[in-house]
Amino acid sequence: MAEMQELMERLERAVDRLELLSTGSRRPPGDCGEINGVNGGVAPSVEAFDKLMNSMVAEFLKKSRILAGDVETHNDVAALLKPISEKIQEIQTFRERNRGSTMFNHLSAVSESIPALGWIAVSPKPGPYVKEMNDAATFYTNRVLKDYKHSDLRHVDWVKSYLNIWSELQAYIKEHHTTGLTWSKTGPVAPTASALSVLSLGPGLPPPPPPPPPPGPPLLFESEGIKEVSSPSRSALFAQLNQGEAITKGLRHVTDDQKTYKNPNLRAHGGQSPSPTKSHTPGPKSPQSHPPKKHAPVLELEGKKWRVEYQEDKNDLVISETELRQVAYIFKCGKSTLQIKGKINSIIIDNCKKFGLVFDNVVGIVEVINSKDIQMQVMGKVPTISINKTEGCHIYLSEDALDCEIVSAKSSEMNILIPQDGDYREFPVPEQFKTAWDGAKLITEPTEIMVSERPPKPLT
Repeated sequence: MAEMQELMERLERAVDRLELLSTGSRRPPGDCGEINGVNGGVAPSVEAFDKLMNSMVAEFLKKSRILAGDVETHNDVAALLKPISEKIQEIQTFRERNRGSTMFNHLSAVSESIPALGWIAVSPKPGPYVKEMNDAATFYTNRVLKDYKHSDLRHVDWVKSYLNIWSELQAYIKEHHTTGLTWSKTGPVAPTASALSVLSLGPGLPPPPPPPPPPGPPLLFESEGIKEVSSPSRSALFAQLNQGEAITKGLRHVTDDQKTYKNPNLRAHGGQSPSPTKSHTPGPKSPQSHPPKKHAPVLELEGKKWRVEYQEDKNDLVISETELRQVAYIFKCGKSTLQIKGKINSIIIDNCKKFGLVFDNVVGIVEVINSKDIQMQVMGKVPTISINKTEGCHIYLSEDALDCEIVSAKSSEMNILIPQDGDYREFPVPEQFKTAWDGAKLITEPTEIMVSERPPKPLT
């Protein structure tokens, strides 16, 4: 937090410099006078954004300092990095490097929703984009609430403070930037020299770039003084129109053999013969789409992570030497099957299609993200299986894994297969829900779905 304190001190020094300049120009504090004939006071949208930063964001940072640990470090990194894209990337990388953290769900909530900071580049409706990122955070904050709502209320306060940021940002966008961020067409042009010297935050950070110049004023059409400039093509057009009946002299006579209704051969070919006075050149060809770049398949242990990537049409993939601290990350594999033996910490299936997974034991969680047509068979035990943004997922549970919790969001065609009498019985995971008001609160329950009598065969 020392770096954050230093940054705040530099900001205070910048404010002091602005106050000195304001006093030296004999204007009241907060009044920037007029530049280019426009009042330079603080815009309402800027005041509203400052209020958001000083309330909800400040409250979230306070709650993060209370929790300490990885959560506090996570926010320090976001505050120190300069470009927004680098901040987002660093936060997401921090989460991936700390999968074994006791606060992994906290880090995931921030990592999955922090792209909402890019709302300034979303048009025409950035509000729904921020809401989508808020929903992504809720998926993980619900896990935090489940783990701590009865044991440590500090985590509950942290969740509320974080989600409040995105809720207030949505309200701010709806009020001030409903159709996206726009530059003022009549705003002042900031002077580069004085602005950069005043807003310099010291040797540690470069001065911020000046804002882009506003677009020029709209054209003022007046009845006097406007002269139409005639081009040669326009003059030639009017000259031809002024010929009157003589304009038909330039037309070419069409012979009978060039008339479709008198020439059966032209009707058979579906068109007229080409004009002898015109040369037919082939039109430009449409650009051909390049085939997707092929990556080399990967199956290797990198530190504590098993990387299984870009495997295609491989049904004999096996990871046999595993340890409790290791994780497996399966990325962009298709039409393949992987078997993981022994006990492992966690497994992630990301962006895979028609992929099968057989594993013995997982002590943490198995996650399926952005995938399609996934089959998974549990031979031993697993406490939690998460399915997110996936179409088609069949999960075969063992007798020892019947207490497994299935968490799903934005997914479809999910089925859980339970062993019964030497066979499997299929139970679909609800995708549709009905909600009703009982007079005091909303009651939500899944709609009834028929149970399949012929489940697909397991992988083994």
